[in-house]
Amino acid sequence: MSDTAQLASDASSRDPAVGLRAVRALRMLVDRLEALQVENAREQGWSWQEIAYCLEVSRQAVHKKYAGGRGLLRREK
Repeated sequence: MSDTAQLASDASSRDPAVGLRAVRALRMLVDRLEALQVENAREQGWSWQEIAYCLEVSRQAVHKKYAGGRGLLRREK
C-alpha cells in the first residue's frame, strides 16, 4: 500500500493515537504542498491577491505567512 493510501487509512482508524498521528502527517504534507504552490505562483508572476483567492484566505494572511521575514518562501540568494 502506498504511503498516501496508508495515511488515509490510518486517519480513519478507531485508535486515536494512530488517527491523530496520521492527521499530523497529512497536515505537514498539506503545508509543504501549499508552500510549493505559492512559490510556484509567485515565480509565475501571480499577485498575493490571486493566491489568496485560490486559498480562500485574505491577501494579508497569505502575504504574512509566505512573504514576511520568516516566511517559508524567503531565501538567501
